[in-house]
Amino acid sequence: MYTTLISVAELQALPAAQRLVFDCSFDLANPAAGLAQFEQQHIAGAQHADLDQHLSTHDDALRVNGGRHPLPQRDVVVHWLHSVGVRNDIQVVVYDRNGMNYCGRLWWMLKWCGHEAVAVLDGGLQAWVAAGGAVESGAATTRGEPSNFSLREPLVQLVDTQTVAANLGNAQQTLIDARGAPRYRGEVEPLDPVAGHIPGALNRPFNSNLNADGFFKSPEQLRQEFAALLGERSASSVVHHCGSGVSAVPNVLAMQVAGLGRTALYAGSWSEWCRTAGLPCEKG
Repeated sequence: MYTTLISVAELQALPAAQRLVFDCSFDLANPAAGLAQFEQQHIAGAQHADLDQHLSTHDDALRVNGGRHPLPQRDVVVHWLHSVGVRNDIQVVVYDRNGMNYCGRLWWMLKWCGHEAVAVLDGGLQAWVAAGGAVESGAATTRGEPSNFSLREPLVQLVDTQTVAANLGNAQQTLIDARGAPRYRGEVEPLDPVAGHIPGALNRPFNSNLNADGFFKSPEQLRQEFAALLGERSASSVVHHCGSGVSAVPNVLAMQVAGLGRTALYAGSWSEWCRTAGLPCEKG
C-alpha cells in the first residue's frame, strides 16, 4: 500500500487491475486547459479529475466550506468515486503536470473519505514520460460498472473558519500559509478581494517542498526545513491553508513524508477568511 508518495518505478510495477490512476492537471487562469492537456497526453489508462467539476462544488447546498474551491460534502464525493470506479480495496495514484499541486486535492479528499491507499506520483507526468512510461491521448477509457466504494472515518482533519478564528494567538494552533511570498505579504493579490494573510500565519510556499528536479525533497530535508519554520511550535498544532485550500495540500503531504504526522487543513483558506466580515487581515 502506498499512502504518501509513489515513484514511477513503483507505479510501473503495480498490476493494472490493482491500481486506478487520476490525472488532476489544471490551470487556474484557463480552467478548460486541464481536460485539453489530458486529452493531448496522459498516463495510459488514467482517468481525468477536474478541480472545478469533480473536486469542488459551487452548489451552496452541497458544499462544506466557502472560498473559491469549496469542498463537496463527503457523500457527494463518494457518488463521484462510484462513477469513476474507485473501490475500497484499490490503490489510487494521483498526478498532474503542475508540480504536484492540484493532484494533492484528490489525495486529501480520498483520505477524508477514509481511503488510505492513495499516493501522489512523485515528479508528476514529466517524470513518467522521462522514464518511458506508457502514455495515450484522447478521452479516458470507460471504467465499466460503477463501484461500491463505502465511506469510512476520515483519516485527515478539516478545520473551519470559526475554529481558526477562535484559536488566533493560541499556542495550540500554528497556521502555515502555502501561497507565494508576495501574496502572503499582501504586495499582490490576483484572485481575492483583499490582500494579505491571516494574523500570525507562517509562510511556506507549496513549491518549497520540491528539489531542482521537480521531485519531493528527502524526508530528512523536509523535516529540517519544517523544524526551522516552526521553531518551538509543535508539529501537531499545524493548520495548513493557502488561497482556496488546494495548494496547501502539498505542505500537508510534505509534513507526513517528513514523519511529522497528519496535520490539519483549513480548506476555506484565505479566499473564505478575507470574505468573512469582522475577521482581521494582516500585511507584511
